[in-house]
Amino acid sequence: MSKCENASVMKKDKNNRTKMLNVRLTPKEFQQLLRKVQRTTCRKTSEYARKILLSEPIVINHRNQSFDETMVELTRLRRELTAAGNNLNQAVKRLHALSQIADFRSWLDAYENDKNQFVELAEEINIYIGKAAKIWLRS
Repeated sequence: MSKCENASVMKKDKNNRTKMLNVRLTPKEFQQLLRKVQRTTCRKTSEYARKILLSEPIVINHRNQSFDETMVELTRLRRELTAAGNNLNQAVKRLHALSQIADFRSWLDAYENDKNQFVELAEEINIYIGKAAKIWLRS
């Protein structure tokens, strides 16, 4: 075996967990454990248990209550904004079918400009909400 292959095998062995530890819990204890895991940055219960057993530091999520409430409201507004945009697009499609009338055509063009501005602003708001949601989920 070459040095490179040997190093590769050693890396695999170092991170390969082959030993198991079984712990029996009551349903109440298990639910309590899951609640504790959810408050941390650990992705799996086994990761959390390993850190506890090996006395490694655990990062606990702290949520900002006012930011949580803001995110709930922003999420609701994003849904409403998306629905309003969909309704606007449907209305414009119907109006295009009636574009034979001359005066109506000029009104339709102006309306189309307004719609485009609305869509651009909605997209900016949507991007901002997405960024805020990512920050919120990490905190």
